[in-house]
Amino acid sequence: MKINKLLYSVLIILFSSPSMVFSQQKKTEEVCYNPNLVKDTSKKSIKSMAFAIVNNDSIKINYHSPGVRNRIIWGGLVPYNEVWVTGAHDATTIEFNKTIVVEGKEIPSGKYAFFTIPGKKEWTLIINKNWKQHLATEYGETEDVIRVKVKPKKNAPTERLQYFIEELKSNKVRISVAWEKLLVGFEFQVK
Repeated sequence: MKINKLLYSVLIILFSSPSMVFSQQKKTEEVCYNPNLVKDTSKKSIKSMAFAIVNNDSIKINYHSPGVRNRIIWGGLVPYNEVWVTGAHDATTIEFNKTIVVEGKEIPSGKYAFFTIPGKKEWTLIINKNWKQHLATEYGETEDVIRVKVKPKKNAPTERLQYFIEELKSNKVRISVAWEKLLVGFEFQVK
């Protein structure tokens, strides 16, 4: 009986200690697959992901989705002619499990950072080797795998930045990103 009371007292102390309460309250951050369909009450950038399987290859894009929130985005929050993480916080990452071909250049399977340089009439889309970086503070052009020039297109208003992976014909894929009233993207082939 004394042992049971002692054990009970020890358990109460352990489970009521601040460190135990803290560890029980830890929550894993959820990933949102469509940040424009969730009830948006957060002023923070939502941790998001786009995922697709094309030609038996999984393609995954991890990013943080900022909101427009009545701000001037292009040439304001996102300056023109500067490298941008094309999301918020950490660099947006793209993972391919197979080699892909972008504009005739082979890119080996792996994990990469995705950056853009927005311009008024033309954007540069960048796949970079250094995927583990915060914002673009560690970005180095020498680590670029490829740069692709594209024209932005007008798009329906999109409150939160969102990536799309679209399977096309002949093992081709289009990755697009939409935000505010613009959409940019590039196509590639899965080998």
